[in-house]
Amino acid sequence: MAIKNLERVITPSGKHYVGDGFLVHNIIPGSQGLSMQRISPFIMMDYNAPHYFSPSNTPKGVGVHPHRGFETVTIAYKGKVEHHDSSGGGGVIGEGDVQWMTAASGVLHKEFHEKEWSKKGGDFQMVQLWVNLPAKDKMSPPKYQSITQAQMGKYHLSNHGGVIEVIAGQYNGITGAASTFTPVHLLNVRMKTGGKAEFSFPNKYNTALLVLEGSITVNDKDTVPANNFALFKNDGETFFIEAIKNAIVLVLSGEPINEPIAHHGPFVMNTKEEIMQAFEDFNMGKFGYLE
Repeated sequence: MAIKNLERVITPSGKHYVGDGFLVHNIIPGSQGLSMQRISPFIMMDYNAPHYFSPSNTPKGVGVHPHRGFETVTIAYKGKVEHHDSSGGGGVIGEGDVQWMTAASGVLHKEFHEKEWSKKGGDFQMVQLWVNLPAKDKMSPPKYQSITQAQMGKYHLSNHGGVIEVIAGQYNGITGAASTFTPVHLLNVRMKTGGKAEFSFPNKYNTALLVLEGSITVNDKDTVPANNFALFKNDGETFFIEAIKNAIVLVLSGEPINEPIAHHGPFVMNTKEEIMQAFEDFNMGKFGYLE
């Protein structure tokens, strides 16, 4: 199979607070060249690089807000997040766990640092992805998937080089716990120094990785350090990574949804008219109720 080469390595610039509990770099679509269409079906990525939050008796976070037309995927690497939505979903996302919320036709949502973790404070690191839905599924019922690290499929690399946690999709016959509307592969790669892994995705799939800890080489030639994002060209299927030092890498690859994207705030639909309808439905209380 042909090698899938890197298009570029992106060092995120600037960061901002979402609410008062998430200090994030907006990598997608905030980085030049990473439009929602270019990296579809991944239409948004906020990355909270490691940040220390002081102890607080009042948990920091984001109050009630709506979503429609896509899914949110929250991965906690350090710290804990507590969340609730108007469809009845909710719980605590512990370190290494994933919350996969299908907003679809519409939900209200809130997320905060978990109460007891907030009292102690500590280092906080997380990723939130928005995964687009095709037009036929945008108004489907909301649903919620809680995926603990223990529930993830795991593939152990040779020579004790580390482990690959399969959140969604497949890796070498190991299937992830998350159900998806379109083909999506989402993998946590935890590698020891010198560990090596090979990946293969169709060349038309949009593919990227985020290095959360350590540093890696890609295809024995490109170096990607911690807190950097690497976008692949759509020119091949297979690539290789090796850990220069102990590394955690989030690998994402998915079949693009080749449909128009209309986006405004917390709504992602196909037309401006659908966005206007989303605002009208929200103002009329059709997204439910959440304190």
